[in-house]
Amino acid sequence: MIQFDHVTKSYHRGEHVVTPLENVDLEVARGEFFVLLGPSGSGKTTLLNLVAGIDVVDHGSLRVDGVELQNLGERELGRWRAENVGYVFQQYHLVPVLSAYENVELPLHLFKMSARERHERIALVLEAVGLSDRAEHFPRQLSGGQQQRVAIARALVADPAILVCDEPTGDLDAESADGILALLQRLHTEFGKTILMVTHDERAARIGSRVLRLDKGSLHEASLS
Repeated sequence: MIQFDHVTKSYHRGEHVVTPLENVDLEVARGEFFVLLGPSGSGKTTLLNLVAGIDVVDHGSLRVDGVELQNLGERELGRWRAENVGYVFQQYHLVPVLSAYENVELPLHLFKMSARERHERIALVLEAVGLSDRAEHFPRQLSGGQQQRVAIARALVADPAILVCDEPTGDLDAESADGILALLQRLHTEFGKTILMVTHDERAARIGSRVLRLDKGSLHEASLS
């Protein structure tokens, strides 16, 4: 499903060059729940952004479901990303003046579909994340865990092939975090979603079907204590 082949990604910060990923090889199978463990600044988000088509590799190749992402133009990449990737952020990134329903609806404006089909999709994903009764609530009226559930519903509504999650429990209390992890596990086991999650929390990493550690730009097997 996802294949990194000698991938290197660097950024210029003033006069300095930072290389969060260097000569990385990685394969993620369809339907796998892959977890990348590592401290802040280790390059975890960079790897997710490459898979999501938000950024492009400097060297090497990245194939997702047979598509060489580095060969796509900016417009092609944007369309590919909308159709294939759902992104869950640590900070939720909900629009505060929109209801939960309207936040979930946002990605669907990129597609041609009837109002009825949009409504059916939104209702389906809100039910899947357990928020059917909060559809008309605004973010300020929701707890942190509920806001993250709205964000997950928004990531799912276009039925993407891949769900990428960047520290999805990082801003949550332990009880809310457990709820989000249980939801992600359910999306994996019951709906067969391919999930890539990055975290610095070994406890959260345990739900993955495979866990690797990213350290100084390189991947290693992770041993969880």
